[in-house]
Amino acid sequence: MLEKLKKLNPELEFFDVCSDEFNSFGRIIDGVDITEIVNEAKKIANPESGSAYKPSVDEFEKLAIADEIRIRFFGEMDTQIGYCWGRNNFFNATEWHTSSEINIAVTDLVIIVGHLWDVKDNKIDSSKFKAFYVPAGTVLECYATTLHYGPCEANSEGFGWVVALPKGTNTPLDGEYADKLLWAKNKWMIAHVDNKELKDGGAVCGVSGINFEIKY
Repeated sequence: MLEKLKKLNPELEFFDVCSDEFNSFGRIIDGVDITEIVNEAKKIANPESGSAYKPSVDEFEKLAIADEIRIRFFGEMDTQIGYCWGRNNFFNATEWHTSSEINIAVTDLVIIVGHLWDVKDNKIDSSKFKAFYVPAGTVLECYATTLHYGPCEANSEGFGWVVALPKGTNTPLDGEYADKLLWAKNKWMIAHVDNKELKDGGAVCGVSGINFEIKY
């Protein structure tokens, strides 16, 4: 699959998420039993088009893995376990948090990531980003300094991605602030200049270059 993705997407640097190339973006986590949460996630049907995100899924947070995530990765801080799923092929935007994010790949998928330190004056070129193929069943931590966004699908079935973060992350802000990159609680975002939907919604469009479309 990785070689096929490389061949079909020559404009992108493409790697396996288990390679050393991922080390500055995050780490692979072993020893976590994800059977129950993956089975729960598979019960959630994909939309016919587009993608969806729910910051907190009750069925996930009732499982034993929820306490393991809260203690092992967030040091007993209140956490939420949500789900990002659906159909998407485009890069579109990038975001970051002030904390790590724990992810579980329910399906094969692709993530496009960059480094926060490459953002200058609220701008970054897409050439600074790399793509990683993430096989189903992979558990990983994306660091707070890792720019990321919703995954891209690696096949026609769509994608599914469990997302664990400090409680309240990605929920609506209570006020308005001078920092226009602050898009939601604990979420800063920069949209691609070609993303009309986010631009019309008031997002700062500071990602230039190719708006990558993942082909498979």
